[in-house]
Amino acid sequence: MRICRYNEGRLGLVENDTVYDVSSVLEQLPTLTWPVAPGDLLIEHLSRLTPAILAAREGAKGIPISDVKLLSPVATPAKIIAAPLNYHAHVDESLADAGIHNGVHVAHYEGFKSPVAKFGVFLKNATGIVGAGEGVQIHFPGRRNDHEVELAVIIGKQCKNVSEADAMSVVAGYSIGLDMTVRGTEDRSYRKSADTYSVLGPYLVTADEIAEPGQLGFSIHVNDEPRQNANTRDLITGIPELIAMASSVYTLYPGDIIMTGTPEGVGTVQAGDVMHASIDQIGKMDVAVRG
Repeated sequence: MRICRYNEGRLGLVENDTVYDVSSVLEQLPTLTWPVAPGDLLIEHLSRLTPAILAAREGAKGIPISDVKLLSPVATPAKIIAAPLNYHAHVDESLADAGIHNGVHVAHYEGFKSPVAKFGVFLKNATGIVGAGEGVQIHFPGRRNDHEVELAVIIGKQCKNVSEADAMSVVAGYSIGLDMTVRGTEDRSYRKSADTYSVLGPYLVTADEIAEPGQLGFSIHVNDEPRQNANTRDLITGIPELIAMASSVYTLYPGDIIMTGTPEGVGTVQAGDVMHASIDQIGKMDVAVRG
């Protein structure tokens, strides 16, 4: 199942590039009372609401997906967790390019099995999330602002201290993620947390649709120029280990997003560019950059 959030917060079921409005299902979500628990209410109840979503699709009017404004399929993530330097070729390009490492966060990790094992994961501002139709606004004009395309994993249930063996059971689904970043000497969480610097889309593909998330080809073009092209089989730290590591430190909540890391080929974007990102079995999204 592919679900999207579009226009003014409508809920859509996506089939063959057509969006069917199933927003009536949102009336079945529980009423919130203060204090509100962390997490995304729809993602928390997605499994329970799946039959209602499929029923609402019957008779629903279809709209071409190109005619709607796609928002982030996760409306209110409690946090965005990101993995640094999680492809060997990106480690190599980071070491070779001072414009990427800026003399800090250098990728040497001798004595550790991976950069993630040495540096850990980091957090991005959860309110920086946007959808493909909202686009990216440059917040650091005059500096190098880079695209980083990666597989995004959406957590489906509250959990803590999840083992690698059980990790995939807490996944609600997958999306394309853009971990936008400005290069510099500041902490990663600052450089990557500007509003609009976390793009999620074009929709959420439920976990049952993707049997092997560790075997997905993905790419990004900027305008007509190919930039990044890789496969998740080359992840240094895989999805189960990332979930286990993150959940050993943080309580994970429904709608939490794990950005799994980007491959080689990161590059700059500027106002007027359009990023064309795609991942096998998920889809593609076009994301405009504005000043």
